[in-house]
Amino acid sequence: MSIFSPASAFRPSRLVRSALLASALALGALAAGPAAAQEIRAVMHSGIRVLDPVITTAHITRNHGYMIYDTLLGMDENLKPQPQMASWTVSDDKLTYTFTLRDGLKWTDGKPVTSADCVASLKRWGERDGGAQLLFKYVKGLEPKDDKTFVMTLSQPFSYAIELMAKPSGLPTFIMPERVAKTPSSESITDYTGSGPFKFVESEFEPGVRAVYEKNEDYVPRKEPASWTAGGKVVKVDKVTWVVMPDAQTAVNAINSGEIDYLEQTPTDLLPLLEANPELTVMTLTDLGYQTMGRLNWLYPPFDKVEIRRAAMAALGQEPILAALVGNPDYQSKCGSMYGCNTPYATEAGDELIMKGPQPEVAKKMLDEAGYDGTPVVLMQPTDVGSVAPQPVVAAQLLRQAGFTVDLQPMDWQTLVTRRASQSPVAQGGWNMFFTNWIIPEVWSPINNPMLNGGGKEAAWFGWPDDPELDEMRVKFAAAETEEERKTIAADIQKHAYDVVNYIPVGEYKIPTTVSKKLSGIVKMPVPVFWNVEKSE
Repeated sequence: MSIFSPASAFRPSRLVRSALLASALALGALAAGPAAAQEIRAVMHSGIRVLDPVITTAHITRNHGYMIYDTLLGMDENLKPQPQMASWTVSDDKLTYTFTLRDGLKWTDGKPVTSADCVASLKRWGERDGGAQLLFKYVKGLEPKDDKTFVMTLSQPFSYAIELMAKPSGLPTFIMPERVAKTPSSESITDYTGSGPFKFVESEFEPGVRAVYEKNEDYVPRKEPASWTAGGKVVKVDKVTWVVMPDAQTAVNAINSGEIDYLEQTPTDLLPLLEANPELTVMTLTDLGYQTMGRLNWLYPPFDKVEIRRAAMAALGQEPILAALVGNPDYQSKCGSMYGCNTPYATEAGDELIMKGPQPEVAKKMLDEAGYDGTPVVLMQPTDVGSVAPQPVVAAQLLRQAGFTVDLQPMDWQTLVTRRASQSPVAQGGWNMFFTNWIIPEVWSPINNPMLNGGGKEAAWFGWPDDPELDEMRVKFAAAETEEERKTIAADIQKHAYDVVNYIPVGEYKIPTTVSKKLSGIVKMPVPVFWNVEKSE
């Protein structure tokens, strides 16, 4: 079968069979005895091993963060920042932000949340998030005023500060206890005392098998209706269990038979099996969807040369990758905008090369002119997550057709998530390229987009572009006073990012979610959440 077949993209590999056995055992354990009252059993897109939502942008860890932590601010369905744990005021000169905590906030150990906790959490967030790193260059002071109030003082206006603090993904402003937030941002936390609607049941956590969350009885929701990450996070079930099933067919069989209640990501080629079941609902949780892209490592050959990065972009194209990943025109679309094609900053600036691809002959010529010597491209391929397994297989074939030597290395997603953080040479466990996905609200502005960071080895996202010019342009965006100025600068930033090949967007797509009709009240938003969800028996 052709590598471009969407069905082949989701066929189980040898490497996931042991994980399938663990999944079957976990599901068997759930079915063997009586389920806890009002328990939701969910299969998420990946197993979880990394539990610190500040040291990684992995979506499964972010999802875990939303279960057990609340955020300082929220963003509603109209893309507007809203108070969540705190309200805020801004001084007339736009240099002083005063935040006031709402009443009733407690940690899962019963102690009150204080402004000192928020300050420590924001400082740790500021060390890791790409947009926050830019903001914190202008933070003169961030200090508690009293137990419920803290103040952030800037050296110059940063017009995007509140939107940045309210963003729903990338690295949200999850609030942790001060003692936990003082963990160096290069180290993972080991204390999971939360501030959010659920409690993490650490004693029942089995990495790669299951994660368990119980209702946090001490959590006080806001009074407003839930809207994206804003409003009342009202927990209406006793327990949520995430069961790991790397094989899509196994997960589809499980939800069809009623053994699980929620399947976060449903491969489109398997939709007919679910749409015919009257006990299930297939839905898309957001119209914005995802952007999928390839990231290149600037530190080592061959992608330390911009000419070879451009050749890689010429070799790739969006249509063959989308065909393998999705294979359904209702759920996929070509898009060259690094901000997403249905956002305020959408632009075609600089996207000509990727939108014309694949162009193997053009890429071969570019490689010859760049003096490519056949250095292998180590391309990491996760085998256990359907939404990131097909892209590297297709990309490897396209790169080879253009004259690249490609070493496609299979591994599980959590291994990739760990390995991509390595700045070691390729021969010592490093890498040259991988593919990943972002929800559109993670990339919809030059400040939000984690890849558009030119901070090099010290500050940039994995791949580590060293690009001071890019960061200067982002500063101008943050200082812009009008939306028209922002749009002009955003287009200039995208053109520059394409010129240096910061990363390679390969299209947009949506992933259907399948849920049992026993579940109601699901909040439709780009991040899967379980507050406000009821389960009937």
